Amino acid sequence: MSRNSNGQTRGWVARLAGGLLDLVYPPQCGLCGETLADGRSLCGPCGADLPLLEAPFCSKCAEPFPGKIEGSFACPNCKGLKFSFEFARSVLVRDPRSLDLIHRLKYQKQIHLADELGRFAARALDDERFADALAERWPLVPVPLHRSRQRARYFNQALEIAKVISRISGMPLVDGLRRIRRTDTQTRLSRAQRLQNLRGAFAVSRAGRRFLADSPSGAILVDDVLTTGSTVDACATALRQAGCPRVCVVTVMRG
Repeated sequence: MSRNSNGQTRGWVARLAGGLLDLVYPPQCGLCGETLADGRSLCGPCGADLPLLEAPFCSKCAEPFPGKIEGSFACPNCKGLKFSFEFARSVLVRDPRSLDLIHRLKYQKQIHLADELGRFAARALDDERFADALAERWPLVPVPLHRSRQRARYFNQALEIAKVISRISGMPLVDGLRRIRRTDTQTRLSRAQRLQNLRGAFAVSRAGRRFLADSPSGAILVDDVLTTGSTVDACATALRQAGCPRVCVVTVMRG
């Protein structure tokens, strides 16, 4: 049997198993609990009701701003800071419902929610600033977890979200980074202190070195939430130091 046939057989078995599981445990909307019949985890009304990030927002970190601002601008928090990534683009703004979905994915191991969150994250690529990335098929690089945290969680939520973006967009996926040291909690640190706290926490993985050997034009970092930008900046620094010319960021939500 050919490799393609093996892959098709595995895919058919997975679909059959998923269908049987849905018969026994019908999928429900992750927010309202309504029974669903299409394999989704959010019903149409709940998905449409989640608040999207809309202009005006910071051209660097996607911090939303009320009111009307014409043209591109940088928020006060980004002024005076030099990031290794060109810009970050989120899709959802912080909201109890979107935050609940992300927390349930990360901390309650409801991995099926990665599909819905990944669908939202993929909409970030509609931003015209990703035109070069789409044309040149930059790889999607998920932000890694430290191995101790991944052992406890059993999966990396950024990787699961990146898989969905890759499936929807056709962009390649490269697990190109690894986290080489654990860092102190950042809850009480300022933005500048958070940036410093994560310096040197990430390194390019073996897969990352292989993709950099082909001299790519850039890469897109993927994570679930962007708060201060310190984590993705440290990741972007590792990629840039290893020879990646340009780095942009996609996240599901702007924290």
